[in-house]
Amino acid sequence: MKSTFFLLLTLLSLGCRQAEPPSEKDILIADVTILDPSDGSLLEHQYVEVDSGVITRITAEAPEGILYKTEIDGSSKYLMPGLAEMHAHIPSPPASREHVEETLLLYLSNGITTIRGMLGHPSHLELRQQVEQGEVLGPRIFTSSPSLNGNSVKTPEEARTKVTQYQKEGYDFLKIHPGIKREVFDELVATAREVGIPFAGHVPVDVGIYHALNSGYASIDHVDGYLEGLVPEDAGVNPASNGFFGYNFTGLADTTRIPALVDLTSENKVWIVPTQSLFERWFAPVSSDVLLKDPEMQYMPVTTLTNWKIRKDQSTAQETGFSKEGWERFNTIRQQLIKALSEGGHGMLLGSDAPQLFNVPGFSIHHEIRGMEEAGMNRLEILQSGTVNPAQFFGKEDTFGMVAEGLEADLLLLSVNPMDNLDALKKPEGVMVRGVWLDRKTLDKKLNVIANSVKNR
Repeated sequence: MKSTFFLLLTLLSLGCRQAEPPSEKDILIADVTILDPSDGSLLEHQYVEVDSGVITRITAEAPEGILYKTEIDGSSKYLMPGLAEMHAHIPSPPASREHVEETLLLYLSNGITTIRGMLGHPSHLELRQQVEQGEVLGPRIFTSSPSLNGNSVKTPEEARTKVTQYQKEGYDFLKIHPGIKREVFDELVATAREVGIPFAGHVPVDVGIYHALNSGYASIDHVDGYLEGLVPEDAGVNPASNGFFGYNFTGLADTTRIPALVDLTSENKVWIVPTQSLFERWFAPVSSDVLLKDPEMQYMPVTTLTNWKIRKDQSTAQETGFSKEGWERFNTIRQQLIKALSEGGHGMLLGSDAPQLFNVPGFSIHHEIRGMEEAGMNRLEILQSGTVNPAQFFGKEDTFGMVAEGLEADLLLLSVNPMDNLDALKKPEGVMVRGVWLDRKTLDKKLNVIANSVKNR
């Protein structure tokens, strides 16, 4: 009798266990090929599990006994980490909240899951937190301080006060703009080191590229100051007459000096953000009317486009000294610098300076990629500049930059291997930002909403 009783209990217990529901997870990307941007290698037929915004498991076999809220067919597709736009701009007041969120969506729709805002504002500190907490849909945000320039910091005392203030307020780094005098700059650098906040951006003329590199910039953007650094000391030029990023000194530049600058860049571990698209669209011999026909212009208000046209036409007018021939010489030197800095410098970061003239947020990153390729960077170097390099720059290799277990799920699903054609990045099949999945249909719908909204402004 006892044995029969225990047998019934055992069967009942087994029945209860069999009736337990399967565990539930958020997302499975099934049978996908993973691209490793650290070396360009591919891992085929992988199953990537995402839960609570994190990549929890990657296996070569379909997981069993798990119920996924969303399953994504990754067969014949490629999965890679999201891109970082390392010279972005975020709207600030009086811009509307709608405009801010539209800008973030423009970045996301082009596969950008991290942005480094290069002109900070107190509102960006709050926005950064809201994005982190999922209250606002957008790329991960790193934000600079408000501009430090020749007008905002005129004395060493002002520099010390503002650097200390911006560090306490929680900005990720300081933004350096032109016009700062050398003694003020040196106090800025000394204070930044004391309080532990990095600085990045432009190279003020009074500072010069050699002193700037030795001062420990986190990044120098636009390849600023490098062309001026190629001018021999005995040329006797006034550094302040350099023109647009050294354009006026093009004929004096001695390119045999490039290796020394590259070595100094490497020794001081200074990252470079070329923003080459700025020099191939704004300051370039292509007409504003041609650029206005680009499809992405539909996402910009007419007032913005009108202003862009006026500014471009003024800055490249014949009376300014700009010419196609002079630009070609200027651009050739820039390309030489970019290629040499990529091969022998500390590292390159992908950034396009959006939204500067005719650089629409998100879309401009693809112009930048093309510019880097035309300068001689290979596809792997370019992919690294937008994935693993930014993660290393921020010391966040354990957070993003790769498709790996334990990292946040910032992912791009592509129909073509970008190692074969970087144009594959232009229209991803889907974008995932910290576990939020946006398929192509959703992205296109959101872009249409922006385009229609802009028409009514």
